[in-house]
Amino acid sequence: MKLWELALIAVGLSMDAFAVSICKGLSVRRAEWKHLLTAGLYFGGFQALMPVIGYLLGVRFQAMIMEIDHWIAFVLLGFIGANMVKEALGKEEDEEMGASFGPKTMLPMAVATSIDALAVGVTLAFLQVNIIPAVSFIGIVTFLFSAAGVKIGNVFGARYKAKAEVFGGLILIFMGIKILADHLWLFG
Repeated sequence: MKLWELALIAVGLSMDAFAVSICKGLSVRRAEWKHLLTAGLYFGGFQALMPVIGYLLGVRFQAMIMEIDHWIAFVLLGFIGANMVKEALGKEEDEEMGASFGPKTMLPMAVATSIDALAVGVTLAFLQVNIIPAVSFIGIVTFLFSAAGVKIGNVFGARYKAKAEVFGGLILIFMGIKILADHLWLFG
């Protein structure tokens, strides 16, 4: 596999994490380095970890993973998006919950955005790619996109926090629907 092909895969895989990071940036008053690093580490780490798992699983579970990955992403993104909308429309005292960068919030988001990377790992096994450099590259690209996404979301969300958070939650819900619809249309 050529570097430019791996770069396209890395950028493609990082787009979900980038969009979610923008949403997370919308939910904080001021994006600090810890927010950028947290998003980058969670999303970049999972985008690197999931292809390794997929690679190790190999062909054995490929059909099963491909049959349910869209449902898992749909449920997780829909749930997270609905919670963001609910928190944005909630009382002022609940404001900081939407801005959480703790494991209870970040872990499900990292898993939801890296489901596709699991299937890519299976593909990388078929192509006999040197997995460590490949997943390192994917993780670094996703880290950079995610950290930038938090900052971008924060800059645009500072003036319109509640509306932006609702919008961000709706984006996640629609991303989940899109993943499901693309899969069902493609394989239906």
